Amino acid sequence: MKTLVIAEKPSVATDLAKVLGVKKSGDWYEDDNHIISSAVGHVVELQMPEDIDKKLSFWTLETLPIIPAKFGLKPSEDAKDRFQLLDKLMSRKDVGTVINACDAGREGELIFTYLYELAECKKPVKRLWMQSMTKTAIQSAFKNLRDGVEFKPLQDAARSRSEADWLIGINGTRAATKRLFGRAGAGNVASLGRVQTPTLSLVYEREKLIRAFVPRTYWRLAAEFQVSEGTYFGIAQKPGFKKGADEHDKADRYWAKPEAERLLAGLAKSPIGFPVDEKKRQRQNAPRLYDLTTLQREANGRFGLSASSTLKIAQALYEKHKVLTYPRTDSRALPEDYPDTVRKTLGQIEGGLGVHAKRVLNNNWVKPGDKSVFNNSQISDHFAIIPTGETADLKDLEAKIYDMVVKRFIAVFHPAAEFDVTTRTTTVGEVPFLTTGKVLVVPGWLEVYGKGEADTEEKNKDQAVQLPALTAADGNPAKARVIGSELEEDATRPPPRYTEATLLSAMETAGKLVEDEEHAAAMKDSGLGTPATRASIIDNLVNTKYMERGGKELIPTAKAGTIMEFLVATKVEVLTSPALTGQWEKQLKDMEAGHFTRENFIKGISDLTRTIVENIKGFTENSADSRETTILSPTDGLPMRESLRTYVSQDGLVKIYRTIGQRNLTEEELGILLKDKAIGPLEGFRSKMGRPYKAKLVLGEDWKISFEFAPRLDANGEVDVAANEPVDYAKCEVVGTCPASGLAIYDTPRGYRANPEDVASAKAKNVFSLGKTMLGLPIPREQIVKLLSEKKTDLLQGFMSNRTKRKFDAFLLVKPNAGIGFDFPPREPKAKKEKGADGEAAPKKASKKAARKSTAKKAVKAVGPVADEPF
Repeated sequence: MKTLVIAEKPSVATDLAKVLGVKKSGDWYEDDNHIISSAVGHVVELQMPEDIDKKLSFWTLETLPIIPAKFGLKPSEDAKDRFQLLDKLMSRKDVGTVINACDAGREGELIFTYLYELAECKKPVKRLWMQSMTKTAIQSAFKNLRDGVEFKPLQDAARSRSEADWLIGINGTRAATKRLFGRAGAGNVASLGRVQTPTLSLVYEREKLIRAFVPRTYWRLAAEFQVSEGTYFGIAQKPGFKKGADEHDKADRYWAKPEAERLLAGLAKSPIGFPVDEKKRQRQNAPRLYDLTTLQREANGRFGLSASSTLKIAQALYEKHKVLTYPRTDSRALPEDYPDTVRKTLGQIEGGLGVHAKRVLNNNWVKPGDKSVFNNSQISDHFAIIPTGETADLKDLEAKIYDMVVKRFIAVFHPAAEFDVTTRTTTVGEVPFLTTGKVLVVPGWLEVYGKGEADTEEKNKDQAVQLPALTAADGNPAKARVIGSELEEDATRPPPRYTEATLLSAMETAGKLVEDEEHAAAMKDSGLGTPATRASIIDNLVNTKYMERGGKELIPTAKAGTIMEFLVATKVEVLTSPALTGQWEKQLKDMEAGHFTRENFIKGISDLTRTIVENIKGFTENSADSRETTILSPTDGLPMRESLRTYVSQDGLVKIYRTIGQRNLTEEELGILLKDKAIGPLEGFRSKMGRPYKAKLVLGEDWKISFEFAPRLDANGEVDVAANEPVDYAKCEVVGTCPASGLAIYDTPRGYRANPEDVASAKAKNVFSLGKTMLGLPIPREQIVKLLSEKKTDLLQGFMSNRTKRKFDAFLLVKPNAGIGFDFPPREPKAKKEKGADGEAAPKKASKKAARKSTAKKAVKAVGPVADEPF
């Protein structure tokens, strides 16, 4: 009988086949003993509500909560062919055993479990548990196969997490969407989830602090001193200062200008200071090895890479190039039996870094007893990211990420760097002036980084310069002459907005926000999400219009504020707190250890789901829930009230939505609008496609708001008369019909669109509309004609991405709902060759079909609830 080996990805299957010496046989690898194939990530997923009952495809409050008695499974939409292939292989009569070679961890276990179950396979299972993709690691894993039954607790935890995310995500999203927006539509889905919602809460709460922040002015007194060996600067310190409750109060900040000015005047009267030095040797250990989150944080800070980009690069360095160990890890330690492997890897490092690696070996600096490096208790599914010792031709960002990991790996075995730190206090009258000097005396691990300061998150941010020494020429006691002074005015600043780097850090340490000690301890090693999913969670919050990227900053949108306030109003703020994840992680870890049952876990989640749905369904907003503003209503003269979604007068005659064009209308702006009947132009509005625009808001006699736009300009900056005058559709030519509404589409000066009167008459909701230019590329009229008649244009060259500013070529597609999408030309032959090298490619015909589906999905994403982690 043969053994069927199922890896998580085609590239891994190829590597396993090479090590075992198994040759390609059609769409898999096979010899007399083995058949090797792979999934393509999540081949099987939980059924969606519409799969359970077609009636559930409609989002209604009446059908909630949806709690399946048993969760059904189905092949993932893009992996049906792959499932059929694996199902066929598992059903073969000559297959006696199945080896689960999916990634070692909760998610890898889930991928195999769902696949095995949907295929209704009953054959014995063995587990291949790998931490690295090197030949030695693979051979060792095959020699030490484990019984699949051992992983039943891990399997239960994986299933439970997946089903719990489904229950909370599906029910919470549908309930909140129906109550907030009435129906699901583009930009109108209130996506909720166990991890994404508390992550959003972190960003939203930070933004509230920023907006509510009131700066306070303070003054600092700086003086320049001269001694025989040179000059130095000092900053005045408040005598006897002790840190109190005010986080902004510091020893060098004077809140009263008169007091600071008095001290400045005193320097002129007493121009001599008495310096005293306090010296000490400071040791700085090398930063610990990388886990994925730390690598993502530093790559974001150094190269501006998003978390998902760093993960993609690290995954390629692991799978494709084989130069790094498994990257989706939350550990920064290595196994205690790994010193010999470390020494071997150090010996394989070449080039400039090889010199530093050899130094570690020659000095025997790899210490098995060093618990900051070798520590089994700090390893869960995978150990820290380190080089494998393999070599590859790397370029650009791949080379940079690899260099970061190798330097960190070598540096961690070096001795500490040592500094001589001098703290000089120069007293003038009764005022002490502080100066700090810092000199590197023993490079230690910093030698790996060129004897300078390493560019890491742990670096010393207050690096100081060497101070001029005090000598006998300065007297006894030493004296320093004041040769200059100034008063520096500054102000306190609000906390900074999150960047991807700082948000990743906050997600990782979210357990600190959990009051329950056991739940906080359970989150200590996981935080919000996992290292593998945090990047996708951040991307999803951007894609669902909860956040925007403003340079490196992450800025919550008006939609984020609406959903956060709604969850508080409906008393389901449990979804905004990391405490829920802490509770889950505690129970899931207990489940993995055999101390908690899957049945009890799902019962608890089901009860929570019912509570969330009941609270949202039963919520009724009343006047007690609204806030009285300072703006008086023009109809009754009483203060306007601010409710969850509107500003409303107490007589009910004036009702203005707080969010207009995906932009919040502030209380101050409301006052101007009601007084002047107009405000603007205001910036910050966004179209349904997410494009920013500015407009003037005009308040009509019926208290309804309309937009007023500035005249359109031509390429020379002059007013484009044709584009600004009303469109006479009787004089416009018809270029085709809308595929969704059947209405005529006209060639107008403003673009290709239907007559608004026709749209209103037909009560059409989905109507084709496209400007003359798209992503910087003028669209020829003949291509619009072809798009409407054949549903696809010819290849158009020269689109420019709004995000990356890179040009690309694509076909335009028109969908049945009149939406516009892209289809991309086939990859170059080189890409096809790489695909073939992975092995395990689907049959050629199916592959093209899957590629077309994948492209269409990238072009226009389906609207619906999104789970925190893939299922």
